[in-house]
Amino acid sequence: MKKIAIGTLNPAKIEAVRQKVAMQWADFELIPVSVPSGVSDMPMSDSECIEGAQNRARACLAATGADLGVGLEGGVMLMDEGMMLVGWVAIVDGAGTLGLGSSARIPLPEFIAQRVRDGEELGPVMDTVVNETDTKHRGGASGILSAGLTQRSESFATAVAYALSPFVAPQFYTE
Repeated sequence: MKKIAIGTLNPAKIEAVRQKVAMQWADFELIPVSVPSGVSDMPMSDSECIEGAQNRARACLAATGADLGVGLEGGVMLMDEGMMLVGWVAIVDGAGTLGLGSSARIPLPEFIAQRVRDGEELGPVMDTVVNETDTKHRGGASGILSAGLTQRSESFATAVAYALSPFVAPQFYTE
């Protein structure tokens, strides 16, 4: 049985990992663990998201002794075209193999981006915009902004698939 630790208790992120792991392994156990990211609550760059995802992956692997540790980190990236929402996934094993993957990006409307620039975390901002609670545990900003065309778990699932690449197609990643 493949044991996979996930450095989050967020149901949308856990579902993203479950979807892609189930496509590769019939017999697996997911072990959600609350671990710190070591970065800000609202990562403001790809590099900060990658660092947070790697920190989470390594921490949950160390805490559980699982076969793989998975860290997922959502954040934003400031670009010439505006502020973009992005998610990063890092997967590590005990040998130090690292897989990285990112989600697609969606631009944030300027009134939301301004609130994030002013220091607010995106999840609570989206909650106030749609007058709901814990939207980041369901469809998230990507679900809200795409009118349900893409949910948060789907967005992260693509990143999980990319991060799994060195573990499911190792012949392409070895020297």
